[in-house]
Amino acid sequence: MEDKTGEVLASCGFRFKKQFGQNFITDGNLLSSIVESSGVGADDTVVEIGCGAGTLTRAIASRVKRVLAFEIDRDLRPVLEATLSGVENAEVVFRDFMRVDLSLLERELPPYTVIANLPYYITTPLVMKFIEQSEKCRSLTVMVQEEVAERFCAAAGTPEYGAVTAGIALRGVCRVVRRVPRTMFRPMPNVDSAVVRIDISDGVLPVKDAETYKKVVRAAFSSRRKTLENNLVQSFKITRAQASAALAACGHGAMVRGEQLSPEEFAALADYFYGAGLVKKA
Repeated sequence: MEDKTGEVLASCGFRFKKQFGQNFITDGNLLSSIVESSGVGADDTVVEIGCGAGTLTRAIASRVKRVLAFEIDRDLRPVLEATLSGVENAEVVFRDFMRVDLSLLERELPPYTVIANLPYYITTPLVMKFIEQSEKCRSLTVMVQEEVAERFCAAAGTPEYGAVTAGIALRGVCRVVRRVPRTMFRPMPNVDSAVVRIDISDGVLPVKDAETYKKVVRAAFSSRRKTLENNLVQSFKITRAQASAALAACGHGAMVRGEQLSPEEFAALADYFYGAGLVKKA
């Protein structure tokens, strides 16, 4: 498939565009591995974002009932017409997925899985879009920059741990399923990648109010140089005594920093804030 894909790209006069983060995969074994890691089967529906030359789309379509693929670059239309010729269960929508209303899209879909070789520039906002907005996405199996994969799955107290880690943990269980060297992409990027699987469900991290949890996490990482107490005071416009009391009630000292709290500890702190009425409603 690699040689044919190269020929199709050339015959269509396609030129890679840096602004779209286009790095295509053509290795058949890697494509099969990504699909297998997702756990999809013959009755499943898959949403793909950034289908590129269609190599991953074709690999997904060979195992599932339906593939709905989104692609921002309309110049890939003739390429995809060729590479997906004969693939009857794959539909390509030429649209920027970040502008798609997920609630409207999900009205037309059964529960589904996301599989994608994500453009690096939209990785975090796209993953968080599904974590925060989706009601029907069961899991994401996505290729991302290796350092981003480490951030998604980081443990509390490590340099990689941050707001996105805790944000994903609200509804997702994340793990790295495969490392992918940069040499397996066309054109070759400057960094290595990894395949991450995030299983999504409500109740992964029970909280009294999800919005309060998100606000507490954002506040905690608003300035990594400051203590959590200082960040809470500044973000929520509460007194230092109130912030200190909240931390003490959850078992933390005044000098604790946000990156030291696990998602479960953030949940407890958020529940305290919610119960004490320390978060102003919008």
